[in-house]
Amino acid sequence: MSELIFYTNPMSRGRIARWMLEEVGQPYRTEVLDYGTTMKAAAYLTINPMGKVPAIVHDGQVVTECAAICAYLAEAFPDAGLAPRAEERADYYRWLFFAAGPIESAVMIKALGVDVPEERRRMVGYGSYDEVLDALERMLDGRSFVTGDRFTAADVYVGSQIRWGLAFGTLPARPAFTAYSDRLGERPALIRATEIDDAITPPQPAH
Repeated sequence: MSELIFYTNPMSRGRIARWMLEEVGQPYRTEVLDYGTTMKAAAYLTINPMGKVPAIVHDGQVVTECAAICAYLAEAFPDAGLAPRAEERADYYRWLFFAAGPIESAVMIKALGVDVPEERRRMVGYGSYDEVLDALERMLDGRSFVTGDRFTAADVYVGSQIRWGLAFGTLPARPAFTAYSDRLGERPALIRATEIDDAITPPQPAH
């Protein structure tokens, strides 16, 4: 049996990879790392020199970056049915990379309070926060999932971006976003993954 090791912290984007692992349904071993200590230790830096999570090691092969982990696991375990069919590949890869690029960048810059002047929008590549959200909304209009009517690994990543954005207020609660988030929230794998990570999340101080 192949070995699959998952490096994470429950208060990180590792929750995206956990969801994908639960969707795949293959056995895996979890290594929980702490910020500033084990995540920056020499042993882990040989796996990810960035010293961040998540990462997976599958039969000695290292994969980092959530979008890459989702795509890799879908292909490594095809029986899960999460990789794109031939007719789904265009939408699958387009929106997977859109979420990893424009969405991630636009949301982060806005959350940091950075105001990109209109005359310099070409420098950031995606134009504006509103243009990114409008494109995402148009994609979701009239379809249940990223590639149409079938859930794929792209939905794990795109869906995580949307669900997190709604939860933390970095995305507006547009009807297309909330309806999509609600559909994903019914996934048994997401429910399991959330329960696992919640159980190992340290208690947070009251505000």
